[in-house]
Amino acid sequence: MTSSEQAINDIGDPMVRELAKRGQVRAFPKNAVIINEGDRGDSLYVILSGRVKVYVSDDDGREMILDIYGPGDYVGEMALDGRPRSASVMTLEPTTCSVVTRDELRTAISANPDIAMALISTLIDRARIATDNVKNLALMDVYGRVARLLLSLAKEDGGKLVVPERMTQQDIADRVGASRDMISRIFKDLTIGGYVTIENRTITIHRKPPARW
Repeated sequence: MTSSEQAINDIGDPMVRELAKRGQVRAFPKNAVIINEGDRGDSLYVILSGRVKVYVSDDDGREMILDIYGPGDYVGEMALDGRPRSASVMTLEPTTCSVVTRDELRTAISANPDIAMALISTLIDRARIATDNVKNLALMDVYGRVARLLLSLAKEDGGKLVVPERMTQQDIADRVGASRDMISRIFKDLTIGGYVTIENRTITIHRKPPARW
């Protein structure tokens, strides 16, 4: 059994595993744009290894990251309608995907309608996340968005809350729609206040940041 076959078999969700088996395995280097915003969509990408970011950008090159996905996730699910892509996807590290064409996706749904229900469930979840993000951008200040992001990403590790994803201040700025300078000032205040420490780009939350700064 090849490593790709093993990675497909290791996918926990049976619907996603079935989709992955119908695709062609492709490997992408770090920083490869595998989906371009505005292009016509004709494939879904099931991630077997590595990580990708989903983002939107403007004509000046400014980006906002919508989410990060890893093994067992998939991106490009809106390829089913054949309309232009609504966001771009770039690899954050060497990444292997099973690329499922729109025709194969339709065939899979015809053979197993539960796949359609699984896709709908994912679309609903992602729509809820997008709605929350829009609300936060409209109603929260930058500090509030940073605090919310950190708490949503943090996992308990040895009695502490640690953000497992190593992010630069620019990464965080891209996630919350702010400038790097603003993020730098916020983290300086959080560090001085004893709320967080940062070591080797690993963020540890010692106590819950205040709701407002």
